[in-house]
Amino acid sequence: MWLVDRGGRGHGRIPINPIVRDALVRWYTGDGNHHDEETGVVLVQQARLGERWIACDCLGPGAAPPLMTPAYLSEAETFYLRRLTGNGRPEHRLDCPFFHEQSAPDQITNRDPTSPVDRPDGYFSVLHSAPVRLSQQPEESGGGRERHAYVPRLARLLWRLLDLSGRNRAGLPDNCERGIANEFAAIQAIAERLEVAPGIELARTLWTHGSAFQRKRVYAGLRALATTWPSGHAPQAFLLLFAHEVQGHTVHAAGCDPIKVATRVQHPSVHGAAIAGPYLVLIVIGELPQAKGYAPLRAYAQPVYSGQRFIPVDSEFERSTLRDLLRIQHRLHERGHDSSILKPLFDIQTPAGNCRPDFIIETCSRATGESRAAVVESMGFDVESYHDAKAITHPRMAHIAPVVEITAQQLRDGHLQHRLLNLLVSG
Repeated sequence: MWLVDRGGRGHGRIPINPIVRDALVRWYTGDGNHHDEETGVVLVQQARLGERWIACDCLGPGAAPPLMTPAYLSEAETFYLRRLTGNGRPEHRLDCPFFHEQSAPDQITNRDPTSPVDRPDGYFSVLHSAPVRLSQQPEESGGGRERHAYVPRLARLLWRLLDLSGRNRAGLPDNCERGIANEFAAIQAIAERLEVAPGIELARTLWTHGSAFQRKRVYAGLRALATTWPSGHAPQAFLLLFAHEVQGHTVHAAGCDPIKVATRVQHPSVHGAAIAGPYLVLIVIGELPQAKGYAPLRAYAQPVYSGQRFIPVDSEFERSTLRDLLRIQHRLHERGHDSSILKPLFDIQTPAGNCRPDFIIETCSRATGESRAAVVESMGFDVESYHDAKAITHPRMAHIAPVVEITAQQLRDGHLQHRLLNLLVSG
């Protein structure tokens, strides 16, 4: 194997020590140990810092080599090797260890409702000073690229902000007016209680308008803080923006020019289809070897109900279900019941196991003080795996409150209002 100049199609070869090559192969194929991984990480780091590609020798020394670029899956803090294909590039031999590659997903695809989603531990930080992991060949080595559902830390940090600030709730009566300025203000207040690093409050490194980025205030603030940033922690700042559209590497935020991000903007998708905006986008700004100074490195775009209510939604059907729930709140209020709608963002523990309902609605009679609740599940997909997952989680949700399942047709026919009013008010 060799290190070669980028774009050189294998020219200017620098031989890789056979000991290093063998360690990389052992780790990649799952036969290596921690020392093999460390050796591979050093090689990949050297290739990235030297702006070089890795050329494979599986076709022999005289042939044009298959090429791999050293990449970095920052959400998992893991290096991986991405094959360079197309444009007449040589392919690896079928029996080459590097014939199959790992992939770096840019979406949370088909998130399994049974998989746990816990609150992120530690500081409100994304970037780390020294990532030391190297990915391995996927266990399933099919002909195409493997894509796995996972929840980025950036997403869970955003959910933590929304959860702690109560933006994932809607109450009636509400003790404050909901609007985009108040939504951001509630999040900024919570940011004063969170730390990015020891002694560095999130509020000092969080901006909520794109003009702060365009006018370089974000960079100036981060540079000023970086001089006293605690050792062992990577300086980083955050932009939290309301956006109607995200495309590839670009965030189209309200009130500013499009913002380019070094990696693809991550966002949820349902069975391969992206969920439409509006979005609440969290962008992390920091410094990595390939960035010249500070730059927007990663972004996560969470679909929300609207600019007036930053309640997260996981699908367009959930957005429609929430719209009906907000209407039902007013019907409940007219009948003498205060109510609260919750969109759980993290697992709820029950005697039967953990679960995350789509929505929970709770009511309290102003006349009697009696409280009732219901779990509302938006059954928007007729897919076997989806129904199988719900069959596992719905019995768990029943420990929280009676479960009301609603389909798209039932929602259009007004069934949700009828069923909830009967359950929460009648009797």
